[in-house]
Amino acid sequence: MNVIFGLIVLVAALVAGVAGVLGNGGSGHALTHGFAVFGYHVTGSTGTLFLYGIVVGAIALAGLSLLLAGARRAARRGSAARRGLRQSRRETAAVSADRDDLIGQRDAARAHTASALGNGTPRSASSPGPGEGWRRLFARQAAPRPAPAEPPEPLAGQRAPDATAGTPAPAGHLTNGSHP
Repeated sequence: MNVIFGLIVLVAALVAGVAGVLGNGGSGHALTHGFAVFGYHVTGSTGTLFLYGIVVGAIALAGLSLLLAGARRAARRGSAARRGLRQSRRETAAVSADRDDLIGQRDAARAHTASALGNGTPRSASSPGPGEGWRRLFARQAAPRPAPAEPPEPLAGQRAPDATAGTPAPAGHLTNGSHP
């Protein structure tokens, strides 16, 4: 709606400008007193002066629209930055609250463990303390040591190896019994 209204106003201004320039032309509407703008002496009719006024007004309007567009863009960018800052501060506050909760839980667990150890009451294996069930699941456990392997018995038609698995091969012999 605003675009249509603006277009109607623009067409009306163009019609008035053309009528003003054409209606005030000729020798009957000559300027009686000449004047200078930036060292340029303006002569001619009142219609010509009116046309110069229209051109200067259009240039001023273009400059003003560029200025306002730049200010609008900067304001939008600033509001987006402020919105992002508010969001970041909210997230930081939430993370800080979570961190403080975790620190409180850790301190409470340490105090509980220290009081249980200070009382001298041993914990039973069937009732683990707080958080020990998970620790037990993921704790390192020593791997069972394999029993010493006996040398395999040779199959029919194969020769027994010269060295046992636990002794190093003598210099000049490979582990498969061949010479280098």
